[in-house]
Amino acid sequence: MDAILLSQFVTVRPGDRVIDLGTGCGIIPLILLLTRPVGHAIGLEIQEDLASQAVRNVQLNGLDQRMGIVLGDIRNPPMAGASADVVICNPPYRKMRSGRINPDPRRAIARHELLASIDDILSAAGYLLKKKGRVALIYPAVRLTDILVRLRQFDLEPKRIQLNYPNMDSGAKLALIEATQGGRPGMEVLPPLLGQGNFSIVGRP
Repeated sequence: MDAILLSQFVTVRPGDRVIDLGTGCGIIPLILLLTRPVGHAIGLEIQEDLASQAVRNVQLNGLDQRMGIVLGDIRNPPMAGASADVVICNPPYRKMRSGRINPDPRRAIARHELLASIDDILSAAGYLLKKKGRVALIYPAVRLTDILVRLRQFDLEPKRIQLNYPNMDSGAKLALIEATQGGRPGMEVLPPLLGQGNFSIVGRP
C-alpha cells in the first residue's frame, strides 16, 4: 500500500525525470510511468536479485525506453548530481536498534536502516535533485518530527504533507511528505487520507 500512496501523492509535471531510491522490484516508478506524465525514471537498488527482478518488470511492461534500473548504493549514488526533477523513496522505517530484525535479509533491509539511514537518503536526494526539485517520502507518523527536522538540515524545505489513517476511528499511521530543494518556508497540510486513497490504473497517460 505504501507504493500506491506515495505514487498518488507525489507532484509530477510533464516530462519530469524521476529517481527512486531503493526501488526494490521497481513498483513505484512503474506505477508513475503508467499513471502520471513522467518523462523518464530510474530505480536505484543495492540488492542484485531485486535489481534483476526490477529489470524484468520493466521489460514485461514494455518500458525499456523510459525506465532504467541501476545497481548501486544510496550512500554513493552512481548518477550525476542535479539530474532529477523528482526523487522518491519508501525508506526503511526502523532504526538499527529498534525492534527485532527479520531473519530474511530482503525484509530486514526494507524495514531497518541496515544499509542506509534517513540521513543517507536525504543526502542522496539533495545531491541528485535539480534546483527547486522535489523529494517525496512516506514515513511512520510517529516519526514525523524526525523527518521534518532532518529535511531542513539538508536544505530540503517541507512543502506538502498528508497523513494517512487506516480508518475513521484510528490515529494517523503514515505521513506523506514532499519537500523542495532550496524552497521557501511554508507548508500545505492536505486533507486526511483514509485507507489506500482513491487509486486505479485505467491506462497509460
